[in-house]
Amino acid sequence: MTEHSDAMDLEEHVFESHDARKIAASLKRSAEHSDRRKAEPFQSAMSMLNFYINRAGKNLPARQKIVLEDAKDELRAAFGRPKED
Repeated sequence: MTEHSDAMDLEEHVFESHDARKIAASLKRSAEHSDRRKAEPFQSAMSMLNFYINRAGKNLPARQKIVLEDAKDELRAAFGRPKED
């Protein structure tokens, strides 16, 4: 799975972190500083996270998938968005 996209520049190995807050902070930074994103920063960051989760699919360890799902909530919080139920 590639961690490079034409949409945003991401920190290397960002999705391998075991800290949901660090993943969200990194995605937020990348989205806010990208000149190549096509949407608002929140939408771009969330899209990249979902893209990675979907692409990694069955190869993603269950524990890491939980971290990445938690990163969605952290990303919402970082952008001041309400948490989804």
